[in-house]
Parts: sequence; C-alpha cells; structure tokens
Amino acid sequence: MSNTTKKNATNADDSKSSNDSHGEHHQLGEFASTAICGNDITSSCLYVSAIAIGAAGKMAPVGLFIVAAMLYLFRKIYAEVVGALPLNGGAYNALLNTTSKSRASVAACLTILSYMATAVISAGEAMHYGAVLVSALNKPFLLGFPGTWWATIGLLGIFTGLTIMGISESASVAIGIFVTHLVTLTLLIIFGLCSIFFGSTGTQTFSDNMKAPLHIHVEEDIADDAVPVEGHNAEDHGGAHDEHADEAHGEAAEGGGHGGHGAPKSYVRKNINMATALFFGFAVALLGISGFESSANFVEEQQKGVFPKTLRNMWVCVLIFNPAMALLALALIPIDTVQTDQTMQLQLLARMGEIAGGKYFGGILSFLISIDAILVLSGAVLTSFVGVNGLVSRMTLDRCLPQFLLKQSSRGTTYRILIAFFLLCVSVNYITRGDVDALAGVYTISFLTVMALFAIGNILLKIKRAQLPREVRASWLSVIVAISAVLVGLVGNATRKPELLTMFFCYFVPTMAVICIMLYRTPILKLFLSMVKAVAASLIGPLNRTARFVRRWIENINSQQIVFFTRGDNIANLNNAMLYVQANEETHRMKIVTVVNDEKEVPSRLSQDIEFLDDAYPEIDIEFVVIEGKFGPDLINDLSKKWDVPTNLMFIGSPRGRLAYGLAELGGVRLII
Repeated sequence: MSNTTKKNATNADDSKSSNDSHGEHHQLGEFASTAICGNDITSSCLYVSAIAIGAAGKMAPVGLFIVAAMLYLFRKIYAEVVGALPLNGGAYNALLNTTSKSRASVAACLTILSYMATAVISAGEAMHYGAVLVSALNKPFLLGFPGTWWATIGLLGIFTGLTIMGISESASVAIGIFVTHLVTLTLLIIFGLCSIFFGSTGTQTFSDNMKAPLHIHVEEDIADDAVPVEGHNAEDHGGAHDEHADEAHGEAAEGGGHGGHGAPKSYVRKNINMATALFFGFAVALLGISGFESSANFVEEQQKGVFPKTLRNMWVCVLIFNPAMALLALALIPIDTVQTDQTMQLQLLARMGEIAGGKYFGGILSFLISIDAILVLSGAVLTSFVGVNGLVSRMTLDRCLPQFLLKQSSRGTTYRILIAFFLLCVSVNYITRGDVDALAGVYTISFLTVMALFAIGNILLKIKRAQLPREVRASWLSVIVAISAVLVGLVGNATRKPELLTMFFCYFVPTMAVICIMLYRTPILKLFLSMVKAVAASLIGPLNRTARFVRRWIENINSQQIVFFTRGDNIANLNNAMLYVQANEETHRMKIVTVVNDEKEVPSRLSQDIEFLDDAYPEIDIEFVVIEGKFGPDLINDLSKKWDVPTNLMFIGSPRGRLAYGLAELGGVRLII
C-alpha cells in the first residue's frame, strides 16, 4: 500500500465560474420546464375522461378528483427527494443513493418502459386525432399497415431529430405546444358551458346521466345479468346527441364500434355499486397523472428552485382540467355512447367540441381540438425523449449500460441514446401493430410502480440520509397514504384487466435482462472464462487466445479506480465503505483520501487502520492519500482529471453536520454510508 501526500490543492475558481455560466446559459426556467413535462401530464385530458367514464360511469369526475388529491401528496414527496438529491434519474437516483445499484436499476427499467409506452401511445393517439382531419390516414398503406401506423413512426422520427438538436430547441417547441393546449381546453370549457346553459337541450343530457343507475359496459359473455348493447357508430354522433338517449337504456344501436383491429364489438351492460365505481374509476384515472415523474428525470437541466414549481404547476393543471373534462363529457354525451363507441373514446374531446360548438362553431372547434391533440400528444412524445435521455445518461455514467451510449454530437447531445430509444419504440409499434390496449398494459403497471418506488425512496431517504439538507419534507403520514393509494391503483388495474400483467412482463423481463447483464457482467464473464478453460484442454490453440482476451477484458473492467473521501476517525465507517464497494462496484483499485488543512491533523491510527483493511480485503489494492486543502467542488474536479476517475465513482459518507455543498455542486459524488 502506498501513502502519498498532496499539498496546497489547486484553486480553479476562474475556470469554475466560466463553466457555471456556460451551464446556466442552457438551463431551463420555470415556464420551459413546466411545458416539457406539462405536455405529457395535460395530454391525458384527451383520453383519461373516456377511460374513467368507461370504468366508473357518472362517478368518473369523483375518481379524477381523488387522483388529484393524491397527487398533492406526491408534490412534497418528489420535492423532498430531489431537493436532497438534485440529480437526473428520478426514482433511479433516489434508490441509488439510499440502497444498492441493482435495486435502483429495477426502477430505471420500469421508467424506461413507461417512457417507451408513453412515446408510442402518444404518437399513435396523435395520429388518430389526425385522422379526423385527414381521413386517408385510416386506409391501408405500405405493407398493409394503415396510414396512422406509418404516421406514428414519422412523428417519432421527427422528435428524435429535434432532441438530437438540443434541449433548448426542444423547450421552445414545448412552450408553444403547451400554451396552445391550455388555450384550447379553456375554449372547450367556455363553449361547453354556453351549450349547457344556453343551448336547446340545456342540462337534459347531464340530468339523464346523473339519474341513470350506475352501470358499465363490458364485452359480451362477461356478465350473466347484463343487457346486450351493440357498439355505436361514430359516424352518427355529430351534434344530435339526444338521439342516443333512448339507446342508452339497453336498446340495440346499429353501428360499427371497432376494436384495435377493426372487428365490431358487442357489449353488455352490468350494474355496479358506488364503491366498485370509485375503486375502478380511481384506478384507471391514475393514468391522468402519467408524466408527473418526468421533471425529476431532467432536473439538472433546470435552473435552481424551478423543480418544485413544475410540480405545483402540473398539479394545478390536473386538478382543474381532468375533472372538468369528465364533467363536460357527462353534460354533452350519454354515458352509454362513451362506453360502447371506441372511435368516440379515441376522439372524445373532438366530438365534445363538435357538440358544444353547435351548428355554427362545432366544426371549427372540433378542428381546433384535433390540431391541439396532435400538438400536445406530440409534446408528450418530446417529454419521453427528454426524460429517457437524462435517465439513460445517468445510468450509463454509473456503468449500468454500455459506455458507447455517452458519445456526444457536435451539439453536445447523446445522440446514440436517442436513436436507440427511437428504434425501440419502432420495434414495439411493429410488434403490437399499434394496438393501444397492448401498450397500455406496459404503460399502466410500469408508471404506477415507478410512483410507488419513488415514495419508497423517500422513506429510505428519511431513514438513511436524514442529515442531508432539503427545503421540503413530506410527513410520514402523507408518504404512507400516497403509497397505499398507488398500490390500490395497481390492484384495481390488474383486477380489471389481468391480461395487462402478462403484457407488462413480456416487455419488462427482456429489458431487465439487458440491465442485469451489464450489472453482473464480470461474474458472467468469469463463468464464460471457466467454460473456455475447460474446453481449452482439447482445443488449446484458439481457445487459449480467447481465454487471454476475456481475462484482459475483465482486468480492464476491474482497473477502474474508486475514490472514497474519509475523515478517518472511524474504522467501522471505513469497513462499511469497503463492503459497499465490494458488493456494488467492479474494481480492484481504491484510493482512500483524507483532506486536511495541515498534515498534522491526520488521525494517528488512520494509516494503521487502512493497512489492516488492505490485509482484510486482498482482492482490492488500497492506496492511502493525504491531501492538504479544502474539500469541495474544485478539489473533486482537479482529482477527477488528475486520476482519471469520474465523479460518479467518488464516494463520501453522510455528513455529521450540514453539508457545505449540494451533491449537484460536487459533480454527482455518491453517498454510500
């Protein structure tokens, strides 16, 4: 073991100031950050009302309001975690700094699946609204796929290119989309209220919906006590919604409501009680807050203090617009029509605009809503690309994914991550043939699980990192209630459609397998090496060369140096640090560094303790380094360059007092004890 001393650490304030000003120039303000993640969460207005009405009937607005109340609890949960750990990665970052890398990778895998499903569903839904404007998109096109399928691929490609150009350019587009969406939703509410209070039918539809007994429609042969109802025809809606009022009580309605592949569906009516309606209504209404986790995945690109404001702004949008859209739908369209007409479900707000606008403005309002739907759902696609880029970059820095993904373009963007994500989305769209129901299985389970894991990360932060400074603290009661609510939602969705779990695992298992291969590549390579050695006895020549190559590969992986900063007065902490490195990192080289003002301040037993640890862990070469200087960002940056050690592989223990610098200022140094 060597013992070296470095005196008078170099001060790099000038270069630091230059770098900071450069970074701040590209950081996002409150409006831009809210727009990027807000497009995702507010786009849910376009489909969540139809889904909630389908599951809960007239109780749908109540379910949506309960979800908004639950989201209020998650505001503080997210703010506390990100305030203490202001780094990209969301739930992955929270678990990485409070538990092991393997557990954190599960959250990362679920988040990637959530973003993948969000991108494909949003792009596909946008093109379904586009079919309102261009009917040719519904017709078969190249290779037998409809125009909407090819348009979905094209939209994904456009946003791949846009994010490769850079986040600043992406933010400008997101702001325009976000403003347009809020204005359009407000116009729909105004016209809807005018139609209700001044139109010819007034509140009749709303009154009929509220007086009708609670019921839902399910596919035929599911319920024995149900009344058959054929799927409605989307062509018959227009503004004459009264014609459907009689059909809503069980009479057969001719038409062609279609499933995902164009086959007509036949429905049966099933009566439910209020508890069942609220349970399933709440469960499916949770999709209305998908995207809330997005802001945490690009927090490093946001200006200081912006993140909590994005959470507040997203919550206000959910509280206002989601219940309002459901109430407006119940006031304009019979429940049976929403529950049995799939085209109505895919284009609900456009149909609501057609009815609310009446004879003179219906067509114009429907057109505007369709344009807005295309834009805001496209914005949700953009959010997926921005969020997954931040998450995968962080995972790659932590050596959970191959390092070649970090290759940057001339604009400083990690284009390989974005291209890989685009290809993944295209493959999923091809495998599912654009079937939204299949993708919803991946989307629902993964998104809700990520929310639960983030709350669990908050609990671990309270227990293991209680001394980390943060401005916001969520109460234990609010965290427990929030986790319970998400678990209820998971149970509700799995109970309502058990096939969702099957679809979810079909995508989760292969994705997790790739990450596990990266996490455990050294044991896998060692196993492979053993196999090669066994066969090499009979094939000495070529297989011996293979064995040497694999051995050098393993040695190259383990040659990465790890740095641990210590005050040196507690051998138990040093031993815990060694145990963490041994369990989570693939290395045989480690520097234990103590930073002091004067070399005389070094604890007398520290050198002996480290010699003891060097003997106790023979597989790790420990080097003891004493540095005279001040511990902070400048010193960490200098040592990272000098020793060629990324700051992600520099570790510290939890501070006893208030930490002088935030983790983001320290360059992502990791807390391990």
